[in-house]
Amino acid sequence: MITKEKVLEALSNVIEPDLKKDLVTLNMIEDVQIEGKKVSFTVVLTTPACPLKDLIHNACVNAIHHLLDKEAEVVVNMTARVTSKRQENQALLPKVRNIIAVASGKGGVGKSTIAANLAVSLADLGARVGLIDADIYGPSIPIMFDVTGEKPRIAMVDGVQKMIPVESYGIKLMSIGFFADNSQAIVWRGPMASKALTQLFTDADWGELDYLLIDLPPGTGDIHLTLVGSIPLTGAVVVTTPQQVALADAEKGVSMFRLPNINVPVLGIVENMAWFTPEELPDNKYYLFGKDGGKQLAEKLEVPLLGQIPLVQSIREAGDSGRPAGLQEKTMVSDLFLELAKHVAQQVAIKNAAAATVNA
Repeated sequence: MITKEKVLEALSNVIEPDLKKDLVTLNMIEDVQIEGKKVSFTVVLTTPACPLKDLIHNACVNAIHHLLDKEAEVVVNMTARVTSKRQENQALLPKVRNIIAVASGKGGVGKSTIAANLAVSLADLGARVGLIDADIYGPSIPIMFDVTGEKPRIAMVDGVQKMIPVESYGIKLMSIGFFADNSQAIVWRGPMASKALTQLFTDADWGELDYLLIDLPPGTGDIHLTLVGSIPLTGAVVVTTPQQVALADAEKGVSMFRLPNINVPVLGIVENMAWFTPEELPDNKYYLFGKDGGKQLAEKLEVPLLGQIPLVQSIREAGDSGRPAGLQEKTMVSDLFLELAKHVAQQVAIKNAAAATVNA
């Protein structure tokens, strides 16, 4: 006789590879149904972007067959509930589950391109995503999402006037670029810029989001200190190119997040422009800026290498045309951005689980 208790006992042998605990202990098994030899249940993943989804599915089926009944008909429904280490009663952005900074030590490494494509790839995997363009002096997200000239509308939310983020490709967007003319230089001193950035968080109605990405300006200045001092970050993604000048600055960026008074988890490093591939020679790789610099830096700093993105003409063209390359279907580039999104979501889940263990 198959019972719910026996099903849970069998599934308690399935270990979540990242969190290192069994699915039952993690409360990831719900809605167990039994009809004779038919066993169905739901596995609640920690993110819709889980890269180990198939592995967990197969492990559950094998556990029922090997430990309970080899003739059982097993139906595993996979769903997701993005984890968060934030407290639900927090006043700032209470409905945003994870806030992720996308940073770089220096300009010109493609940080905004990575942020834009990470956003659309997370959304493609089923997550609710927002993106703040916090690059006060060089906002580029409006161009990349084809919303140049648009402005957030104002609405009353719970009796308070709020800005409603602009939406494009399913991503909620806020940018200083919405409030300044394209040809107008934004000349602000540090305190004014910091105040403007804070308002993008506090004066906007973001609603419920799984991930809110922040495209930071390059470097380690006032904007960064304001952000980490006032915004509860889940973690940071650091973008670099393989060349030594970029790597040295990226290391400084990682060090900033690791300062005791900042203490923001570094989710990992993205190596952008890792190699050049001509469109007419898709199998060729030319290491214009050096080989595996980001990978070696990740190993040195003991953080994950989240992805290596090539220097491909189509990525630049997609950004300029206002439709990020990650939106393309089944191309080499979109697949790489999809893997990047999975790895970022994976690291967020791991950091949240670690934080929950510490606070338990």
